Amino acid sequence: MEAFLVSTGVVALAEVGDKTQLLALLLAARFKKPVPIIFGILFATLLNHGLAGAVGGWVTANVEAGTLKWILGMSFLAMAVWVLIPDKLEESDVSFASKLGIFGTTFVAFFLAEMGDKTQIATVAMAAHYSSVLWVVIGTTLGMLIANIPAVLLGDKLTRKIPIRWVHVGAAILFALLGVITLTGLGDKLVF
Repeated sequence: MEAFLVSTGVVALAEVGDKTQLLALLLAARFKKPVPIIFGILFATLLNHGLAGAVGGWVTANVEAGTLKWILGMSFLAMAVWVLIPDKLEESDVSFASKLGIFGTTFVAFFLAEMGDKTQIATVAMAAHYSSVLWVVIGTTLGMLIANIPAVLLGDKLTRKIPIRWVHVGAAILFALLGVITLTGLGDKLVF
């Protein structure tokens, strides 16, 4: 359950102001049809994070525990810094929309936007950390939906109300805590 809850919370926070949330805003403004956009986000995230979770599971099975601890700890600390760097989205990132329809455009755009993105890397790290690929993928997918569905439904009204910088700082603190817990071995001693 910890893997699910942490994955959901970390990704929901990290996603606020991320390029995929900006993409959700852009798609919502362009198409004004939330249902196919939301389903496109869901299926693209399941596929992308499913692949990332599989990589995390492979890492857990094939990397020595001491080395894995350092890789994961440093990855979480790097994510803490990375989440503080604002993303930008180019209009050309969704220029192929007329050929694929709303669902197809959203699916392809989100899948590609998530490649190498901080939430994908976080999914790999959390799947390796928790050794629970399924719960991590479900959690990170839910986190993406928690952050992006309001963006689709409420558009830019939402971004004017939420101080994105504070959300990024909160996500950075969570990633830093995960890094410290991993590096110090505190996670082995905590019972949730």
